[in-house]
Amino acid sequence: MIVPQLATFLITIINITVTFLVLRAFLFKPVTKFMEDRTGKVQDSLDQAAKERNQAKGLLEQYEDKLKRADDEAATIIRAAQETARLESERIIAEGREAAEAFLEKGRKQLEAEQRAAIAVFKADAAALVLGASGRLIQRELNSEDTRRQAELLLKELGNS
Repeated sequence: MIVPQLATFLITIINITVTFLVLRAFLFKPVTKFMEDRTGKVQDSLDQAAKERNQAKGLLEQYEDKLKRADDEAATIIRAAQETARLESERIIAEGREAAEAFLEKGRKQLEAEQRAAIAVFKADAAALVLGASGRLIQRELNSEDTRRQAELLLKELGNS
């Protein structure tokens, strides 16, 4: 009875060994290779992700620097535009003042000319009125010499006043 058990035992050992060798050749090696390949791919993916993350950080820093420079440039442009606008407004105001002063000066000259003309007309009218009134008061006819003398006296008095 021991013999059949020993034969079964040996056949079982051979079976297990053959099964182990067959499984090792067809299952363990491909599964182990697949797992190693998969581990390598996962590690490569992790390395690639870390590399891309570092690149993204670098790009982010570059964009932030560019944005800061753009903000600085915009502020500089705005300051320059404000200064240009200030200078332009000062120039326009100065031109307006000059035009207003020229207009006022022209008005003053015109007023003075009109005053001189009005005074000349007034003197002539006054001389005529004085002569007419003087002639009536004297009740005589004045000759041209008297008229001229009276007009000169009147003009002197008006000029002095």
